[in-house]
Amino acid sequence: MFFNRQPSLTLPTQRCTLRLPEIGDHSAWVEQRQKSIQFLKDWEPVWAPDQFSKRAFQNRVYWANKTISSNNGLPLFVVRNEDQQLLGAITLDNIRRGPAQSGTLGYWIGADFARMGYMSEAINAIVAYSFSKLDLSRIEAATLPENKPSRGLLEKSGFKYEGVAQSYLQIAGRWRTHVLYANLRNDRRGKTTAGINN
Repeated sequence: MFFNRQPSLTLPTQRCTLRLPEIGDHSAWVEQRQKSIQFLKDWEPVWAPDQFSKRAFQNRVYWANKTISSNNGLPLFVVRNEDQQLLGAITLDNIRRGPAQSGTLGYWIGADFARMGYMSEAINAIVAYSFSKLDLSRIEAATLPENKPSRGLLEKSGFKYEGVAQSYLQIAGRWRTHVLYANLRNDRRGKTTAGINN
């Protein structure tokens, strides 16, 4: 089976390790997502009815391995070093080569671990890896305008506000407008003036 031949990638941060999901992570992932339903549901697409099933998680692991093997993305779990606690996940997806040399960032963290700096570490690690090892020039991210913690996190991590995309993604079952951010490898734009009040 592919699980025995999975590619290996780990990115260290000060307190965590970013790594590929494994079949053995199923129960920890289910526990973290279930405990954080109220915290996450307003910011994510509608969850599939079978998303907590073993089969759905196996498909998730298969997709992660296929994605990283084909160099199309980095779908990684965020695991705390001190106790191997699964905190959340971060994904660099939709990698475009050629003239674009860019990718799209997404992330989530469990409610119990939010606003403790873990995701900031994860974002900084994946951005550094993307620029230095993947030779990307641009990393994009989008969030809901009212999600001030996420906007603040992106701005703290070097992302700058670029504009608004109407009906960008379906979130919680309806099309939602998002604000767009980007982090550039060679950024000469200076500090953003948009802030999180827009």
